[in-house]
Amino acid sequence: MADILPFKRPVKKSQGLCQHGYHKWVVWQKKPFDVRQGKLVTVYRCQRCGKQKVEKH
Repeated sequence: MADILPFKRPVKKSQGLCQHGYHKWVVWQKKPFDVRQGKLVTVYRCQRCGKQKVEKH
């Protein structure tokens, strides 16, 4: 008979709060000026899930 290997469950990412809209936004990239829109632009990225949002100043 063959040896039985223990079953290892996959590790789940912690996206519990992100699913409910509570992201952990961090400044990911700063562009000083967007020529097309004529505004300052900052790109934010969530540390947990990787979703991005752009804020124009």
